Amino acid sequence: MALPADLSVGEVAERAGVAVSTLHFYEAEGLILSWRTPANHRRFDRRVLRRVAVIRAAQAAGVPLSEIREALSKLPSDARITKADWAGVAAAWADRLDAQIALLTRLRHQMDHCIGCGCLSLTACPLHNGDDRLGANGPGARRWFGGPDERAAPGG
Repeated sequence: MALPADLSVGEVAERAGVAVSTLHFYEAEGLILSWRTPANHRRFDRRVLRRVAVIRAAQAAGVPLSEIREALSKLPSDARITKADWAGVAAAWADRLDAQIALLTRLRHQMDHCIGCGCLSLTACPLHNGDDRLGANGPGARRWFGGPDERAAPGG
């Protein structure tokens, strides 16, 4: 028995393990494409299942939709995604994911140090920012994130 070349939105949702509304959102965001039948039913090429899997995996890794959209725009939408096609996308995310892994590892080690003991020691706390010296560098836990914002603001 031959499989149909296209799938309904419900079939894609079931096969991909996502809600129909998620597929509508992905389509509105330009991440996936569909077309309408003469009866105005939304249909998808079955290759969309791989694209949805990539989107879900990237989202789970913390990649923003804007970066996912950019990566998917480099992949063919009307043909099978080849190993070479995917290698280019994967290489672009490798450095980002390595940096994210390093950040999460640093957070894990520092979180149990200052929150685990409950003292928030001013001499050992990685978040301590006496006299708001880091305020000029922007909001957030800059010392946890590391990088150039970690240094004290000028004059501090």
